[in-house]
Amino acid sequence: MHAADDSGLHFEISGPLIDRIDIDVPAVNYKEMRSTNVPEASAQIRERVLRARQTQLQRFADARQKTYCNAQMTSGQIRAHCELSHECERLLERAMTQQGLSARAHDRILQVARTIADLESVPAIEPKHIAEAIQYRTLDRTYWA
Repeated sequence: MHAADDSGLHFEISGPLIDRIDIDVPAVNYKEMRSTNVPEASAQIRERVLRARQTQLQRFADARQKTYCNAQMTSGQIRAHCELSHECERLLERAMTQQGLSARAHDRILQVARTIADLESVPAIEPKHIAEAIQYRTLDRTYWA
């Protein structure tokens, strides 16, 4: 993957390095900006985030090492807290194969999917959560390309 700095010099960013970079949120879609739907209020979003953070603190309360949120999960914690249905497994496997993702990207997708499910206050990761996490990962790779 190639990029340029402010001086116009070009450099290459490797896949494993990109996998370590946190996922960026994409720009807002024009149609979404112009929508007449009332957006979720900041107070509601804050409550949802606080509820998700509390869920995560409870999830990791018995962890040997200090883990405060899904982003800090170890591979073992990911296996324990990110059980997937057969449909989720197929979706993730297809993305891994088609996009040539690394093990680190696999774990990051599961961490993000677990967080999306927590924000919805649902106990199990659903295919839509995996799909959204994959989409963020794909946008992230496109952004850094």
